[in-house]
Amino acid sequence: MSDDRLMDIETKLAFQEHTVDDLNEVIIEQQKEIDGLRKAVDYLLDKMEQLVDTHMERAPADDKPPHY
Repeated sequence: MSDDRLMDIETKLAFQEHTVDDLNEVIIEQQKEIDGLRKAVDYLLDKMEQLVDTHMERAPADDKPPHY
């Protein structure tokens, strides 16, 4: 194998390793964002359940219409 060809292969390998490292960092950041969004959705779902439970405790038949 010629020195030029070996150097070309090593250069390409170094570039690929750098690209893989960059992509790994992107994946790590995306996973952190997904985890944060998942926590936010869970929090909102809990709040929605609380609101529904609170609303269901009141009997709508007992409420007077606004014109009375």
